[in-house]
Amino acid sequence: MDFTFTDEQKHLRKSVREFAEGEIAPHVMEWDESSHFPAEILPQLAEMGLMGVIFPEEYGGAGLGYTEYATVIEELARVDGSVGLFVAAHNSLCSNHIYKFGSEEQKRKYLVPLAQGKKLGAWSLTEPEAGSDAGGTRTTAVRDGKGWTLNGSKTFTTNGTYADICVAMAVTDRSKDSHGISAFILEKGTTGFRPGKKENKLGMRASDTSEVIFTDCHIPAENLLGPEGEGFISSLKILDGGRISIAALGLGMAQGALEAATAYAKQRKQFNQPIADFQAIRFKLADMVAQVDAARAFMYQIAADDDAGRDVDHQASMAKYLASEMSERVTSEALQVFGGAGYTTDFAVERYWRDARLTKIFEGTSEIQQRIISDRLLGKPTRKN
Repeated sequence: MDFTFTDEQKHLRKSVREFAEGEIAPHVMEWDESSHFPAEILPQLAEMGLMGVIFPEEYGGAGLGYTEYATVIEELARVDGSVGLFVAAHNSLCSNHIYKFGSEEQKRKYLVPLAQGKKLGAWSLTEPEAGSDAGGTRTTAVRDGKGWTLNGSKTFTTNGTYADICVAMAVTDRSKDSHGISAFILEKGTTGFRPGKKENKLGMRASDTSEVIFTDCHIPAENLLGPEGEGFISSLKILDGGRISIAALGLGMAQGALEAATAYAKQRKQFNQPIADFQAIRFKLADMVAQVDAARAFMYQIAADDDAGRDVDHQASMAKYLASEMSERVTSEALQVFGGAGYTTDFAVERYWRDARLTKIFEGTSEIQQRIISDRLLGKPTRKN
């Protein structure tokens, strides 16, 4: 397990950090308070190649790997988890599903503009009755002679209101259970396809989360993504990569909160000395930095393994589980360092705390990750939803 960052990877980190601090940080609280989706920065993200990090240049991407991708998400989330989240959903879910399972024609038509950042992507799996049990999907797709007609709805879709291209799962054969679920590509403006309710969330408020609704939505036969009946299986594989990015997301927010708490502890005085001189605060900071660095080392090793072509399915679950649990603990302790001031919106630490909580829930709850990890340990078959 020998992993070090290359000069190119260090340069990428520096570039993304400078962009996040210069172009995102001044607006974070405004975006959070108003639940504003910052579409205005999409052209800059695209110009930097951040909307197609993991895709080959021939498809409009930056031609980089998961190590670089995790670096991008970490540095964006260090300043604003919401931006890190919508970039992650665009890359590793929607665009990656088309890249890994789409036909050459589909890649040319849909992946290229997604990777170039000319179009925004969304990925719809979750439904009101199909969360952790994604196999309980109720949205249907029925052959109509010239294509497919979709009916149903999805919930908790990141970028759902603003996406130009959406990959969605629907039942094509109820008798086959999870093997009767297929994936489809839908374009904004398609008759019968529209966003629904936009969620008013506790955290990640600048990341759009909404329903998407299908009402007699007709799409051509060529918009079936991958083999019929393999949509659920392919979704599980897509979630492996997604979980690396969520680990990076949690890591970035924890790092941001740690830096904020450290700076505050140095300047805040009580009893005529900085609170950083008190053992109670020093030990909190020591525990926080140890947890952050441990999660970082593990996550980047998994990302490097993925880049090397190794199977990282259950390790990705471990990275997501460890980083998300760590992120909640560290952001909570960071808020404690601030005391009463941390409970106000005068400081960013309360936003880190709110945002970090989501990492334990989406793209597989912590409990689902524990099931995946324990199934592997005990030699049991598992469905990795």
